[in-house]
Formats: sequence, structure tokens, C-alpha cells
Amino acid sequence: FYQRKTANMPPKVQQKSKEQKMAAAMAGGKGKKKKWSKGKQRDKVDNKVLFTKEQFERLNSEVPKMKLITVSSVVEKLKISGGLARRALNDLAEQGAIRPVCVSRAQRIYTRNIGEDDEE
Repeated sequence: FYQRKTANMPPKVQQKSKEQKMAAAMAGGKGKKKKWSKGKQRDKVDNKVLFTKEQFERLNSEVPKMKLITVSSVVEKLKISGGLARRALNDLAEQGAIRPVCVSRAQRIYTRNIGEDDEE
């Protein structure tokens, strides 16, 4: 006749009493709460709002030699505020030291003046 194979089941584990279960649940719930990270802190830049004599000389000597001149590149290079850099670039453009490439309300791009506008 047919022989039935029974699966080998592990011996039954003694179940915990209600008191033991409650104690285990209370002990497990007291873990540390997750702390939210504060996010990456950007270090505060301390840009000048007025030119020092040294910065003004650097503006007049270095900036007209740069290939790509933007407000942000001047801010980074001279450590001045954005408003001061915008005004300074306007002055340089009026003097003819640099030439505007694209001037929109959002981004101003200038380049160095080569040949004093002969090619146009």
C-alpha cells in the first residue's frame, strides 16, 4: 500500500505567558527616537558692500582681462556684494573696458573688449 511521508516538523516551542509578552513589548518600545537632521548648514559669506582701495584696483586691473565676466564671478573673485558688482560692471561697460554680450533682467554676461569694437 501507499506509504505516507510526514514532513519533519520541529518540536513545539513553549509559548510565552501573557505577562512575559507584556514585559517584552514594554522593553522594546523604549528605543531611541529618530532625530531629524538639521540639513546642511551653508557657511555665511561676509561680502563687502563698499570697495576698499585694494579691491577697486583689482576690479580695474583683473576684471577687464577675464574672458567671461558675470556678476557672480566678480562677487566670488573680489568678495563683494552682488549689488556692488552689478554697479561696478555697469561702470566698466560705460567706460568701454568691457563689452556686454547678453544683458537680461536675470543674467548679465560681459566679455573683455578686444580691438575696441573694430569688427562690428
